[in-house]
Amino acid sequence: MERKKIVFTAPLKAELQTEQIGELQAGMVLVKTLYSTVSSGTERANLIGKETVSPNRHEDGIATYPRCLGYSTAGIVEAVGEGVTRVKVGDRVASIWTIHTNYNIVPEKNLTVIDESISLSEAAIWPIASFPLAAIRKTRLEMGETALVMGLGVLGLTAIQLLRAAGASVIVAVDPIPEKRELALKIGADYAFDPFAEDFEANVRRASYGGINVAIEVTGNCRALDMVLDCMQYFGRVALLGCTRTSDFNIDYYKKVHAPGITLVGAHTMARPQVDSSNGWWTERADMQAIYRLVKSGRLSFAQLIEETHSPKEAPEVYTRLANEKAFPMVQFDWSLCEEGN
Repeated sequence: MERKKIVFTAPLKAELQTEQIGELQAGMVLVKTLYSTVSSGTERANLIGKETVSPNRHEDGIATYPRCLGYSTAGIVEAVGEGVTRVKVGDRVASIWTIHTNYNIVPEKNLTVIDESISLSEAAIWPIASFPLAAIRKTRLEMGETALVMGLGVLGLTAIQLLRAAGASVIVAVDPIPEKRELALKIGADYAFDPFAEDFEANVRRASYGGINVAIEVTGNCRALDMVLDCMQYFGRVALLGCTRTSDFNIDYYKKVHAPGITLVGAHTMARPQVDSSNGWWTERADMQAIYRLVKSGRLSFAQLIEETHSPKEAPEVYTRLANEKAFPMVQFDWSLCEEGN
């Protein structure tokens, strides 16, 4: 069987290629992809060659090519391998840990079945949204606490909606790009500030009744984390969701972490239990199911976050923009546009 996929063939170069895929193995599911979402931070790092080989603390290295990204997709089950019992042919599914291709082969455990009332385009955002959901859980946010999101890319914007659903009383969005701040206000942030404004800390403290209880740091930038710490209340919790990709951090930890009793939480999405969920520590599959229930009940909606939809044939141009634009939008690939006749 033949499939098309987007491949980073070298730094700063993306191509749409064709390859043959083999027989379906036991426990695996063939999904016809209809939508895949670009995770701009992760994919930019891989595109320009800054992503390490593995988040495992015992491994290190640099990106090698060719490599394929696109872990957040949705589509229709085309075939199931031996032993698959939870999904069947024809099911509509959101899929995590996939690639940008029109046919993904996915372990059964990585699929969340959804009904006809939810668009597959929106469902293709859910795997990305599960990352900030896990980060928020780890901070143990309580209803009525104040929250801040530093960095308004895909993860930051979904974090804003999740914080509102979780009961944060004040949500402060932070980003230097005006368009990002405007979008954050539209989707649920109460305030949106430029971190480089002279009165940034004062504005945050004023808006949050004296300071922030819970912060989701999405940039992975040392200066950004330093600014977040300046805005925290005593005993605040900061989730380090953004991948730093550098060890060059110069922060006064005694003054800004130790003395005020701040908790820093490692929130890489792979830092999860694999089998059983517990308070604050849910499995990937459980978080995906939680997002499904929240969307189904009307408490969450990510559809308004999608700013552009492209044919996979436009991948070279899309990734050139990703490498160069500071205000890259939330982009999806519509794989039906890659079929014969389109």
